[in-house]
This record gives sequence, structure tokens and C-alpha cells, in this order.
Amino acid sequence: MESFVFSNQMIMQNEEIKNNLIVNLTFEFSILIIRYCEQMEMRKKFILSNQILKSGTSIGANVWEAQNAESKNDFIHKFKIAAKEMEETKYWLLLCKNFEEYPDPVELINKLDTIHKIITKIISSSKKVFKIGVPLTN
Repeated sequence: MESFVFSNQMIMQNEEIKNNLIVNLTFEFSILIIRYCEQMEMRKKFILSNQILKSGTSIGANVWEAQNAESKNDFIHKFKIAAKEMEETKYWLLLCKNFEEYPDPVELINKLDTIHKIITKIISSSKKVFKIGVPLTN
């Protein structure tokens, strides 16, 4: 199986994401997903590439959108959607891992596992904080 090489180049960050770990991680993950999917498309693996592109970039989009949630419940809901998209993305990447003609997604899977831990903690903490009535601070 040919390895997919990620660039060690620094990813330019917008001012909006510099001070927010999960927004930063999911934004960077989206960029890596796009690059991975471009590699897949060069190999004419369009169907899985499309699925991975949609679910993989949706994680960051939902996390980004949660930053401007309309309510506490909306904030948690957007993170729950991101968690579901993570599960779908991991499924597609694990499928790719089983075929030699696909780029190796191991690094993406590892990054996804890190993001999953953080998002799970955010959901759990948010539920606890919101239950006792203490607002989240920015």
C-alpha cells in the first residue's frame, strides 16, 4: 500500500481560528481531507473520495458553526453532528485502508481519533456545565 504523505508545511490560519484548539484542529483536518481526496481522484476513486470529502469537511464546518450557536442546546447539537460525521469519516477511511490501490489513511485516522477525544469531552463538559446553569465563557 502506497503511503499518503502529508506536508509538514505550516497551514496558514485565519485570525478566527488561532485561539481555538478544536476549530484549529478540525480546520487543519479538513485541509488534509481535501488533499487526501485529491490523491484519490488522481487514482480515479471518485465515489469514496466524494463520501470522504463531504463527511470529513463537515466535521470542521459544524464545529465552526457551533462557535456562533443560537443557544446552549444548539451548541451541543452542532457538536453532536460533528461527532456523527467523524464516525462516518472513520468508516470510509477504514474501508480505504483495506485496499492497496487507495492512499494510506492511517495518519488521517490518527488525527481523527485525537479530534474525537476532544469533541467527546466538549459535548460531555457542555452538558454538565449547562445542567448546573453555569454559562460557557469565551
